[in-house]
Formats: sequence, structure tokens, C-alpha cells
Amino acid sequence: MNIRYLHTMVRVKDLDKTMDFFRLLGLEETRRIDNDKGRFTLVFMAPPDQPECPVELTYNWDGDTGLPSDSRHFGHLAYRVGDIYEICQKLQDAGVTINRPPRDGHMAFVRSPDNISIELLQEGEPLAPAEPWASMENTGTW
Repeated sequence: MNIRYLHTMVRVKDLDKTMDFFRLLGLEETRRIDNDKGRFTLVFMAPPDQPECPVELTYNWDGDTGLPSDSRHFGHLAYRVGDIYEICQKLQDAGVTINRPPRDGHMAFVRSPDNISIELLQEGEPLAPAEPWASMENTGTW
């Protein structure tokens, strides 16, 4: 059997705001499809060195009344990062809540503007515990 990963699709309410969030993570737009007949836009965003691993942002022009209030029905997106403290600081400085801080220097969780759970994992060995992360409590759910 031959199988190949293509993408993860998430529905979004505010395309620009969600794209800005994924840009903070370091993803870039790799492809866009505007479908006038279907009245939707698909934007594929991926890490610069992994265009084959995109997240597909689906934006319905007329709104999406079927969008659940908590988008955890699919689980989460996971990204390996070079410095978990640096990316968490960048996100926090931009107003993103760090739901599960990287107290262990290895793992953190945040949420996108559409409530999509994002797992961040430190590349290689965990970083040494550091403040303010080491003593920061969880916020909300992830």
C-alpha cells in the first residue's frame, strides 16, 4: 500500500487574523485557491523548509454556521521548533495566550484565533527550565 500525507484542513472565521497567527509561528503561504462558484478560499501554509506539510485554511465567504465553537474535534496541529522559549515569547508578545507553558523546556500549547490547538515541541533535547516559563501556570485548555 502506498500512502502520503497531504495536509490538515481547518475551517477559519477570519482568514487574515488566522494567517497572521500562523506567520508568527513561521509558516508561509504556499498556495491559494479562490473559488468564486463555491464562494470559498483555501490558503495552504507550511514551514519554509517543508512545503509538503501544509495546513489548509478553509474560509467560507458567506460565513460558516456549521463551525463548532470548540475546534478540538480533530485534535491539534504539532510543530517542532528550534527554540521553544523564543517562539513562546514571540507569540506572547503578539497577544497569544500560552495555554500550556514550556515549563519542561520541551512542550507548549497555544490556540489559534479559531480555537485550534497547536502543540509546539522543542527540537532535540529539552531546554533547561527557565523563567518565566518554569513557574507559569496553565491557562484554559489546550
